[in-house]
Amino acid sequence: MKVSMCKTMRTYEWKNLSKDLLAGLVIMAVSIPISMGYAQIAGLPAVYGLYGSVFPIVLFALFSTSPQFVFGVDAAPAALVGSALVSLGIEGGSKEAIAAVPVLAFFVAVWLLVFYLCRAGKLVNYISAPVMGGFISGICTTIILMQVPKLFGGKAGVGELPELVHHIWESRTIFHLPSLLLGVGTLVILLVSKKLIPKFPMAVFLMAAGAIGTAFFHLEDLGIQTLAAVKPGLPTWTVPEFGAIPLKEAVIISLSVAVVIMAETLLAENSFAQKNRYRIDDNQEILAFAMGNLAASVIGCCPVNGSVSRTVMGEQYQAKTQLTGIVAGLSMIVLLLCGTGFIGYLPIPVLTAIVISALLGATEFDLAVRLWKVSRTEYLIFAGAFFGVLMLGTINGVLIGIILSFSEMIIRTSKPSRGFLGIQPGHRHFRDLKESDQIHAIEGVLIYRFSSNLFFANIQVLQSDIEDNLREDTKAVILDASGIGSMDITAADRLKLLYESLKEKNIRFYITEHIAGLNEQMRQLGLGCLIQEGCVRRTTHIALKDMGITRPYPLEGGVDNEQRSASRKRADNRVQEFVWAFGSQAGEEIERQIGCQIEQLKKTGDVEYLLHGRWSHIEDLDQDEWLEHLEEHLKEIVNISGKDEQTLAIRLETHRQEVHDRIAREHPELAERFRERRHLLDEHLKEKRPEVYELVIHLREKIRDEHTVEDSEK
Repeated sequence: MKVSMCKTMRTYEWKNLSKDLLAGLVIMAVSIPISMGYAQIAGLPAVYGLYGSVFPIVLFALFSTSPQFVFGVDAAPAALVGSALVSLGIEGGSKEAIAAVPVLAFFVAVWLLVFYLCRAGKLVNYISAPVMGGFISGICTTIILMQVPKLFGGKAGVGELPELVHHIWESRTIFHLPSLLLGVGTLVILLVSKKLIPKFPMAVFLMAAGAIGTAFFHLEDLGIQTLAAVKPGLPTWTVPEFGAIPLKEAVIISLSVAVVIMAETLLAENSFAQKNRYRIDDNQEILAFAMGNLAASVIGCCPVNGSVSRTVMGEQYQAKTQLTGIVAGLSMIVLLLCGTGFIGYLPIPVLTAIVISALLGATEFDLAVRLWKVSRTEYLIFAGAFFGVLMLGTINGVLIGIILSFSEMIIRTSKPSRGFLGIQPGHRHFRDLKESDQIHAIEGVLIYRFSSNLFFANIQVLQSDIEDNLREDTKAVILDASGIGSMDITAADRLKLLYESLKEKNIRFYITEHIAGLNEQMRQLGLGCLIQEGCVRRTTHIALKDMGITRPYPLEGGVDNEQRSASRKRADNRVQEFVWAFGSQAGEEIERQIGCQIEQLKKTGDVEYLLHGRWSHIEDLDQDEWLEHLEEHLKEIVNISGKDEQTLAIRLETHRQEVHDRIAREHPELAERFRERRHLLDEHLKEKRPEVYELVIHLREKIRDEHTVEDSEK
């Protein structure tokens, strides 16, 4: 396995240096409250959180293939380690805890190395976007709820939603209004500044303002808490005391923590990678996790994890490479050596608001809104992953997410796109019967297309579809297998049973249009007899010919299927492009585009451009509907253009008459259809704009009279 060092910095663009430096400094500053708080949750003194923001983050930056993700002391592993200490009877902050936690970090690193050697990073490819989004949103929401009590003078919570809500409720007894006002005020400023001045380092500015407020205006006199002062100096590198915790417990606890670190961080990394359109090496990322945790163990820190909040902060300040992480780690060294006195002046509500602001930006509830509109199944998967993390914790959330991902895949493939095919009179190609009322089934033949690989979960759907649509006059069933690339043994056995059942009813069965490789699979699965008996044919046309059915194929209902001319085929295929493109929302889309064109009219004054819209070419039926929508805006167009209303109305009606004349001349078979549709559009206009309708009818009669006079003169 090839390992790449400093991958994101090999072809460094110096124009990004200022962005990376600023982002690194911001991440360092934000890491102060985050890491100190999570260190305490893990059962360590707060200063160990700062130690964990030095070497682990630098080592991760050297090995990582992600240009933006940041490592550090984070919620999930800290909470797991903290709860493990409680189960072992070790008091947080004690000497025993200080000795035991690094041992757990070491074994976490060992497990991650094992995962790296086993290439376990591939597993994340089986987790879908709804699961990723729900997982990340669940983590962010959990951490936000942990932080809420700190806004009004309380301590951070731990656990899942019930524990967090209970802790928030209990913290009301120590409610402190000045802290709340300061925290909420800071949060509002941060959220507003993200919208108005996103590139301004507002978080750093507010931290500095908070420190100045404490130093000169004595905010602590108002009861506002600040971070504890930290003695200057770097951590001492030591080998963990392996006797501080029983080996069996250390191995089991560290395994669960390592799984969470791998799953949570890879999920988050891939989420950012997809959003920002780059790729990462999942397996090398696990090696980077191992190196970061190995560094954490020798400096006495708790296990470390990928940090969504720090990454979001870096993204906000346009971090481009892992130089950001290196800068954050090196600047933390400077802080530990020279600037620890500054830490004691930082108001906790301000820092808490900064953390919450970053986490709010990382949630993906916008994805949930999109899923609700598009796919309720995927929305439920998002909700399952979200509430799984929120209610049951990160480990169970990961398991639920994986189960939901596989469930989604099975559900999706068990109900694939499928349908029965027919022929448009005079045409050659098979099309879905639901596509148009002009498509007709071939007499006595059931042509069925199934667009998915066949396996145990969907073969019943295929079988039921075919059997439920058999009729007394059915002579053959043709399976269009163009969408089938493989099948399993269950599907093969059921296909054989279907074939035998149809044979008993004197109905022929064919499999057509599939790739050649499927034939080899069928032979191996015991379906070679179908091939030998001529039931497996290359095309549907050959299968029909084998039955003695030749072109022009007889259509159900005695529909005429004589060969059409090229001109007639073009006429048959004329469907409304807007309906084809936008479906049921075609009318709304036309209206939206006309609105855009009217806005353009304000700038250009070009009325003629309104007649066609943005599309360089649209068919006559679409033009007719476009003109009908334009007529609804006649008053508005008159006001903007300054043109005479009657002149504009005449121009629209003249253009419509040109469209009608062209259809009547080139495709007389469509003329009657056009007139019927014109009547429907007129009724719509009469309902929406009666005054415009009256004007149009008047002009139409006037134009008709003029044409009559011209014809009589001729």
